[in-house]
Amino acid sequence: MKYLFLTLTLMAWLLAGCSSTSTSTPSSSSRYKLDNDRPPEDAVDVSAVPEPEPQFEPPSRGGNKSPYRVLGKTYHVLPTAVGFAEEGVASWYGSKFHGYHTSNGEIYDMYKFTAAHKHLPLPSYLRVTNLDNGRQVIVRVNDRGPFHEGRIIDLSYAAASRLGVLATGTARVRVENVMPSDPALASAQADTPSAPAAAVPAAGYYLQVGAYASELSAIKVKNEVSNLVDSPVALDTRSNDGTPIHRVRVGPFANPLDARRILGILQRSRFPDTLLIPPG
Repeated sequence: MKYLFLTLTLMAWLLAGCSSTSTSTPSSSSRYKLDNDRPPEDAVDVSAVPEPEPQFEPPSRGGNKSPYRVLGKTYHVLPTAVGFAEEGVASWYGSKFHGYHTSNGEIYDMYKFTAAHKHLPLPSYLRVTNLDNGRQVIVRVNDRGPFHEGRIIDLSYAAASRLGVLATGTARVRVENVMPSDPALASAQADTPSAPAAAVPAAGYYLQVGAYASELSAIKVKNEVSNLVDSPVALDTRSNDGTPIHRVRVGPFANPLDARRILGILQRSRFPDTLLIPPG
């Protein structure tokens, strides 16, 4: 009887242990302590948390490899955030990732105003506006994502709370770069004498989307690009050793920031190999 009692007690203890497993148990396929993301157990008031102060920061050593691949898809990192702006759907992430490394090697703190973006250099600073309620917040981009189709930015818990996104999960937003440009570059440009107006090439900056041997293929690409951007799109045909090459070009742009803005749109769509062609 003594041994039977001990055996039954041991079995009861094992069954109790199995039934107490929760989402906090590490998954065999994940490095995170939670299988599913969620907000903190106790609601936190972030109204007094200061927003980050936009300032120039050199690109971090981690997280800026370009191109990079996630889930079988290739992504390109923009050379600069200057002039960047886009509209789309924002989501947010919280407890599952809290305390773990972000893409640039920092530790994710869901109580700070940070964000993840697929294409912006790390770090960057953005003004995010919730288009449904008009709320705004400044965030520091230090992570990569979201890699869900149709979403442009992942907000920290704090940023989502400030914007009123927690209840809905997602929201329509506009994001705009507020990170100052490199002061050394700005100083060098300021010290460079301005060229006379007549010396500025009339051609300006161009974007070359692609070069095609088939005119029909080039026309299809031209039509698709025309539906994506609000800038002139042209078909430029030239001969290469007697073989016609049809180039799809966007522009010209007098301002390189305008060219880079359209470059980002095209590289994030179906044309990641679009090139920026300077004047001259």
